[in-house]
Amino acid sequence: MTIVLAGPVSAFFEAERTQDLEALARCFSEWATVRDEGRTVEGRDAIKRWMKDAKAKYHHTVEPLAMSHRDGLTVVTARVAGAFPNSPLELQHLFAVEGGKIVSLEIR
Repeated sequence: MTIVLAGPVSAFFEAERTQDLEALARCFSEWATVRDEGRTVEGRDAIKRWMKDAKAKYHHTVEPLAMSHRDGLTVVTARVAGAFPNSPLELQHLFAVEGGKIVSLEIR
């Protein structure tokens, strides 16, 4: 099944797929936050480092499977596969978008 993503959420998954850290950073507002693996990173530069470190550690890929909207968030369920226990996993990516930029992302 093909899902249709739009705007910065679509751009996020494309940058993730191509491992383009600059494009990924441009998806986020200047003071955006990402919550992943029990920690929070804040700001574009920190988010770029987070993705660079995650790619180096896990060598992962992300494939969006489904999308919905809940409580003002865009929720994308994605298959994440890589060098980590129980791979692949289906994880939810909860995006808050304002002004055409991602202002928060929580992965769980």
